[in-house]
Amino acid sequence: MDKIEEMQKLIVEINKHNHNYYDLDAPTISDAEYDKLYYRLIDLEKQTGTVLPSSPSLRVGGEVLDAFAKREHPKKLYSLNKVRSQQDLFAWVQDMKDVHSAMTFSVEYKFDGLHLVIEYEGGKFVSATTRGNGYVGEDVSAQVKTIRSVPLEIAFKGHLFVEGEGMMTNHALKIYNRTAEEKLKNARNAAAGAIRNLDPKETAKRNLDFFCYGVLQAEGVKFNSQQEIHNFLFKNGFQTGDYFKIVSSAEEVMQEINAIDKRKNSLDVMIDGVVVSINQVAYRDEIGWTTKFPKWAMAYKFEAEEVSTVLNNVVWQVGRTGKVTPIAILQPVELAGATVQKATLNNYDDILRKNISIGSRVFVRRSNEVIPEVLGLAEKAKDAKEIEEISVCPCCASKLIKKGPLLYCPNHDGCFDQIEGRITHFTSRDAFNIEGLSEKTVSVLITDLGVKNPADLYKLEKTDFLKLNNFKDKKAENLQKSIQKSKKIELFRFIYALGIGEVGIKTARDIANYFSSLQAIEQAKLSEIQALSDIGPVIAKNVFDYFKDQENLKQISRLLDVGVEIINPKPRDFSSPIAGKKFVLTGTLPSLSRAQATEIIENNGGEVSGSVSKNTDFVLLGENPGSKYAKAQQLNIKIISEQDLIDMINKV
Repeated sequence: MDKIEEMQKLIVEINKHNHNYYDLDAPTISDAEYDKLYYRLIDLEKQTGTVLPSSPSLRVGGEVLDAFAKREHPKKLYSLNKVRSQQDLFAWVQDMKDVHSAMTFSVEYKFDGLHLVIEYEGGKFVSATTRGNGYVGEDVSAQVKTIRSVPLEIAFKGHLFVEGEGMMTNHALKIYNRTAEEKLKNARNAAAGAIRNLDPKETAKRNLDFFCYGVLQAEGVKFNSQQEIHNFLFKNGFQTGDYFKIVSSAEEVMQEINAIDKRKNSLDVMIDGVVVSINQVAYRDEIGWTTKFPKWAMAYKFEAEEVSTVLNNVVWQVGRTGKVTPIAILQPVELAGATVQKATLNNYDDILRKNISIGSRVFVRRSNEVIPEVLGLAEKAKDAKEIEEISVCPCCASKLIKKGPLLYCPNHDGCFDQIEGRITHFTSRDAFNIEGLSEKTVSVLITDLGVKNPADLYKLEKTDFLKLNNFKDKKAENLQKSIQKSKKIELFRFIYALGIGEVGIKTARDIANYFSSLQAIEQAKLSEIQALSDIGPVIAKNVFDYFKDQENLKQISRLLDVGVEIINPKPRDFSSPIAGKKFVLTGTLPSLSRAQATEIIENNGGEVSGSVSKNTDFVLLGENPGSKYAKAQQLNIKIISEQDLIDMINKV
């Protein structure tokens, strides 16, 4: 096959994928696989010096959907060219430096959201439009007006068009999922789906954000640099993210990229790379554009976190609550630096909705979650085998019960997987923290020593452990001591150890701090539990139902009967100088762990949040802080040290 013929075949394939992605919103390959095809075409075009008339390198985006009114952009929207390696980045920087050695570069996050153009006239919001095909987009004004970080009125009174990304933060995703009947798994898709929903009320429910990075057109204003653009946007009330740097060399650019790559999964927003631009606008104008890209900017994309692979099988797994969930067994594939062979599926309804089948190619993504997730079908195989819903427990063969879309094994006390899951959770670090009791040892205790519930652990003697393989005198003695030592436990850890559905360690702490005793929690009304901040109706009902179940109360009684002693939280001091103040922690503190610092703040009437906002009063700073530090500086929030916190509390 000659090069022109290969180019023709690549163009047909790439245009097919463009149509699937932009027009049908149904991609069949991952971004990484698309990039491989696209860059092969670009390489061939360079080698042959030929660009065929139908080449996707001449186009931007896809056609507009008919569901929304069309709106023309005031200027053409360009894509960003991408570099594939450090070597390519250094070569690009050197090419730019060859034009003007004194030029500097801006480095910014490449947000992974939905590209929007927002128009203002006389300082007031006029419209919002999606990227569309780069010339014409979809009018999503009603939807975007629901985004609280989009200002409806700004100080600048000229005709203005700004560019940015509509996004759902990871924090907003967590809050949404606490009360949602159908949970969302991916922040990017959640944002795109919300903005392109014809009902603005549905958009508003997802509490989206808009991160602004560019000015497409500004009446009567001439910007000299990206720094000036960034400052202009910030002064007019646009959210610009918590990171912006100006550097002068390729080495400095790469240093910033490596630092961002290390912390990207701890950010509250999804990014898929870094945008590097010439800072000086005059140099940009001199260097110019191609038909698709500005020559003066480049995107450095991180390693792909979404790929496609073959679904080899689906197995069913029993959890500690008896819930039976499907797990995808995949053809091994490299994803975010690791070989992935398994991924989560939520339930059988999720399988049907994603239209996946055994033998077909599926999309798999890893974002902030440790375990990858199957996103949906990429391409159905001709010999694909449909996935069947099971009716009996894969562990104990009990007949399963269906509650809504979920399957449960009712054999609470006789299903090995449930027992193992409950005891493993009970002994984990955030719960009873029994050192030396691994999941493998838990399994042996169940099979060889007849342990059925957590209270049975406290009845075991050293002689019992000596009956087990690989347990000699010292090991048996240490484990028995570790179990006995764990009897004294704080109330919030006890609540977490119970394994109540959807109750994590933070929620357990909030419940303990509010009610102050186990008895008060047992007697609490549903409305009282729902009144707690950050606890939605689903979690509240889980807690309420747990303490109304007689079997659960018997389990608690067994623990108390074997000597478990619950330490109630100290009464919170609302007369403290920090009472009512909101804190965010970032970095490693000199002497306090994050848990200890949180406890000190909450005991003194303060509140600890996971993200920085305008409502944050203080950011407690340690060594090697993350992006929260930069955002606090941007919002002029007071930064304090560990010693400052202690001094504030002790202030008379």
